[in-house]
Amino acid sequence: MRSRPDQLAGQRGLAPAYLVAGDEPLQQSEAVDLLRRRARAEGYSERELFDASASGFDWRQLVAAGASPSLFAERRLFELTLGSGGIGTPGADALVAYADDPPPDVLLIATCNAFDGKLRNTRWVKALDRVGVVVDCQLPKGGALSNWIRRRMQERGLAPDGAAVELLVDRVEGNLVAAAQEIDKLLLLHGSGPVSADAVLRSVTDSARYSVYDLVDATVGGRLGRGLRVLDGLRAEGSAPALVLWALAREVRQLCTMAREVAAGQPPGRVLDAHRVWSTRKGLLGDALRRAGHAHWSAGLRGCARADRVIKGRERGEAWRALRELVAQLAGGPDLARLARH
Repeated sequence: MRSRPDQLAGQRGLAPAYLVAGDEPLQQSEAVDLLRRRARAEGYSERELFDASASGFDWRQLVAAGASPSLFAERRLFELTLGSGGIGTPGADALVAYADDPPPDVLLIATCNAFDGKLRNTRWVKALDRVGVVVDCQLPKGGALSNWIRRRMQERGLAPDGAAVELLVDRVEGNLVAAAQEIDKLLLLHGSGPVSADAVLRSVTDSARYSVYDLVDATVGGRLGRGLRVLDGLRAEGSAPALVLWALAREVRQLCTMAREVAAGQPPGRVLDAHRVWSTRKGLLGDALRRAGHAHWSAGLRGCARADRVIKGRERGEAWRALRELVAQLAGGPDLARLARH
């Protein structure tokens, strides 16, 4: 059975096995802590640890431990660390065999810090899914992130207004650990009760973590303010200017080609399909094609070429300023690009 972390608390009883997987550390840690507390309450008094991510791990340890009854406790908790999930054939065989015949009075909690599409379809994940619960710990996006923050604030006795939630989302985007810390700080500073955007502004520090893909989406989406803020965040985190430019140029190159086809009379939807644009990005790129035509994206390509020369030292200028001008040009046009130079 598949489950989100926030669904665990409402589930009755304990399954024989749990796989808590994903790259979001706060949800994974809190899900495991919840399962541990429930296990202790139900009499799983002996805990055994297995680290399959360690070099030379012998999967026969897990098999042997499950086959050997404990001398000290009637119920045992096995915690298995899988690392990135690359467990090979021996690991897959061991977990499939375990799931086919789970040891009585043993609760297995396996943790994995990745959960991509390839991993979801492995036979050992399907086996654990069949006998137990697979908890998917992924960073919530968009409205789901707003809901996560609002729910967490309410659980701690805070009553945020909509502006407070959205401001907190903006300030700690991409970092649930920072969001949880800031919510606890708000409770400490202001106590329970209503929380306004002003209260958030006074107490929250900027802990946002951005990726080049956040920058691309904001820029081609025409969201200049967000694009420049993301760019500043990337600079502060030590991102390489060449990597930032690579991501922007790749998207602009595709938009330039698609815009030329739309200008020639092709329907935008057919163009997006022909270029195999993912369904999750069709809305963004379709809006970008409607917002600006081929001339805009062609000029953007020339802006990318100029930024490339600056980054490589072939033209005078500072790399991050050149990127700032490029983001302004792509998101808002040449007039804003000129303003960004100052």
